[in-house]
Amino acid sequence: MTTRKRRSFTKEFKEQIVQLHQAGKPRSELIKEYELTPSAFDKWVRQYQGSGSFKEKDNRTSVEEELLQLKKENKQLTMENDILKQAALIIGRK
Repeated sequence: MTTRKRRSFTKEFKEQIVQLHQAGKPRSELIKEYELTPSAFDKWVRQYQGSGSFKEKDNRTSVEEELLQLKKENKQLTMENDILKQAALIIGRK
């Protein structure tokens, strides 16, 4: 099985594809003509309809945003906890 090199597409190209689809051009025809993967095409349509942006951070739900914030906070607290444990060990030795 040969692997294809990962391609990147500009925002303008993605908008053009989505607009062609909204104008009535069939999904299968667009995918075949522009050699797109169905999952990428579906993602672009979903993102454009949701927020009008193709950036991941613009398309996150409030729950996803909260989860990312909590993960970041958890990582910070874990690091602080490890530092305090080390400090307690050092102080305990003296």
